[in-house]
Amino acid sequence: MSKKGKETKKLMNSMPEDVDYLRAAISNVIFIGAPGSEDWVLVDTGISTFGDNIRSFAAKRFSSSKPKAILLTHGHFDHVGSLVDLLKHWDVPVYAHPLEVPFLNGTADYPPGNPSVGGGLMAALSPLYPHKGIDVRLWLQPLPDNGVIPGLPEWQWLHTPGHTEGHVSLFRKRDGIIIAGDAFITVKQESALAVLTQEKEIHGPPAYFTFNWQQSWASVRKLAELNPLTAITGHGHPMFGGDLQAGLQRLAEEFDRMAIPR
Repeated sequence: MSKKGKETKKLMNSMPEDVDYLRAAISNVIFIGAPGSEDWVLVDTGISTFGDNIRSFAAKRFSSSKPKAILLTHGHFDHVGSLVDLLKHWDVPVYAHPLEVPFLNGTADYPPGNPSVGGGLMAALSPLYPHKGIDVRLWLQPLPDNGVIPGLPEWQWLHTPGHTEGHVSLFRKRDGIIIAGDAFITVKQESALAVLTQEKEIHGPPAYFTFNWQQSWASVRKLAELNPLTAITGHGHPMFGGDLQAGLQRLAEEFDRMAIPR
């Protein structure tokens, strides 16, 4: 392979410089903004008790440790767990899809986890996971209905329901990167062993919290059609290039067999 070809392959198998992530125990927190920048956005906030870790990561990466905004892919406990803590320190806007707002302004709760989906210990324990809505109405704003993301002019949000009604994913066309939330993930989240070892595989959304499988399938097809070069999901490690595209296409074609619980 030529030197140029090797460099191209390396770029296709690495994160863009202005995107990074922190694993907050069982879920990922994403930082969008160039190192040293004062202009950055946080996507999701992980489980509770990770506020200090997130602030420390931000302080090391950015010249301003306070983001312009926090964007939520959805409101499940493992994506908003540290949100209130962070807002008390940062006092910044929070953006979410309008259909997700009731779970973020204290007026609605998610259904409890469903252990009957099987797949492992994480699913079996899911009725114990927090499922109550939170109230951050003082900071909460609905995402604009034209796909624009405030503070991220190159990005667009895509409505990818199924895991939740108002689930969104983010996409940047110029380098083909997706932030998928839990529309699809790269680890079998139902299995405690898989979560521990973080074996990289493309999977459907965490089954124990997914409410509409046909919508979820349509969302996976929508994301597969983008032919992404990089994907950061709510759970698991990032994936790149051909492995990502082939795995996502297979999931889109065989979702009923690979993802939907029997």
